[in-house]
Amino acid sequence: MTHTADFLPGHAFTTHQLAFGDVTVVAITDEGLGNTSWVARVGDEAFVVDPERDPVPYQTVATTLGVDIGFSADTHLHADFVTGTPELGAAGARPVASAAGKSTWPHHGVSPGDVLDLTVDGWALQVLGTPGHTPEHVAYLLTDDDGPKAVFTGGSLLVGAVARTDLIDPDDTEALTRALYRSIHRELLALPDDVLVLPTHGAGSFCTAAGGEQRWTTVGDERRANPLMSAPDEDTFVRWVLDPLGSYPPYFLRLRDVNRLGPRIYGALPSLSPLSAEQVVEQCDRGAVVVDVRPVACYAAGHVAGSLSDSLRPQFASWLGWVVPDSATPLVFVTDEHTDRRELVRQCLNIGYENLAGELTGGIDGWRAAGGDVASTTLVDAGELDGRTVVDVRQRNEFITGHVPGAESMELGALGDERGALPDGPLVLMCGHGERAATAASLLEAAGRSGLAVAVGGPDGWAEATGQQLAR
Repeated sequence: MTHTADFLPGHAFTTHQLAFGDVTVVAITDEGLGNTSWVARVGDEAFVVDPERDPVPYQTVATTLGVDIGFSADTHLHADFVTGTPELGAAGARPVASAAGKSTWPHHGVSPGDVLDLTVDGWALQVLGTPGHTPEHVAYLLTDDDGPKAVFTGGSLLVGAVARTDLIDPDDTEALTRALYRSIHRELLALPDDVLVLPTHGAGSFCTAAGGEQRWTTVGDERRANPLMSAPDEDTFVRWVLDPLGSYPPYFLRLRDVNRLGPRIYGALPSLSPLSAEQVVEQCDRGAVVVDVRPVACYAAGHVAGSLSDSLRPQFASWLGWVVPDSATPLVFVTDEHTDRRELVRQCLNIGYENLAGELTGGIDGWRAAGGDVASTTLVDAGELDGRTVVDVRQRNEFITGHVPGAESMELGALGDERGALPDGPLVLMCGHGERAATAASLLEAAGRSGLAVAVGGPDGWAEATGQQLAR
């Protein structure tokens, strides 16, 4: 039985509840990162699998279920978010992680074959070795006296996909892909068809190789419908996994070590400090980046000259980590009365960006009143490009599914390295809606480029307005 369950009103997550026998499992999905953490109640205790850094959502769900969190378990050293297991451990849960990850923070290390007993007789979690996405990867198989019921697969077997294997070292990628093939077939596809598969990575995660929107599945469904499971042999599987892989944010290469060493424990999310215009200037003189988190239209109407546009939305952190590659960079935020500051801080800390200098007091009006330089950006409707060169900053796999004829493709994440390859003359930056295009325009503006406009709406909007076909 499954149903939507709003356990977290006011939080930036979606939740769904699954129930089988005496077990209740709640999926807590961060749509921005494309990841799902799991809270499972078995008897009078709960456990958590692959939590993100802010402990509040998991504690809130456990409280709603009427139980305490007994332990929190990670399936692997995450590359896309900072683990929340140490934070939950500091709050009283038993922290569990793969022993092969050699994490240096206090935890109970587990290895394939280990069993974690639960408080209800007959129920247990068995540790399965599932290397591939990462070398130390494990899965947790929930069993009772009648056999296996569900498996928390982390970044191994996903819904209609598998997790990518190229996040460690290029020299290791093929070997990891082969390890993934073997561990899935040896450990996961050997389970009965009705066993639930509860993965961490899902649609929207840069850790995922393809896949769909559904967040859980069964072993039988994956055996029948996952295209990668139909690979006739290991070599074909390797080719099918690796050939379509795209780019990913550079912070992925750093977070594994952050999670191995252990993140700072906060207890509660910090608040943003107020900064006067003069203090913002001082921060910028020390290397700070001003990040404007307001909607695109507000940014375009007037913004701190040279600031970065990154509208606060579920995908905010992924793009922050992509275009501000150094996590030690001081960050100053331009907000407005609608900004959810707790969510802003949560997303920053979730990817290890902790040097949050503060927010500009009074927003853009305060900056203008203090005599600061204010710039504006031209917005154009996607259907009114007037023959200007279009630069499509979406991911390459998005571009090839349909784009404005004649558009140049340059991923947003590549602008810092390749902007010299852009054509001369006026440019219109385009993405799916406008947020990434505004980020691209802000990066180019800060680099001294002029004659820029941002398309409001993407290729689909252009096709609808003009009645023309997209190029492919």
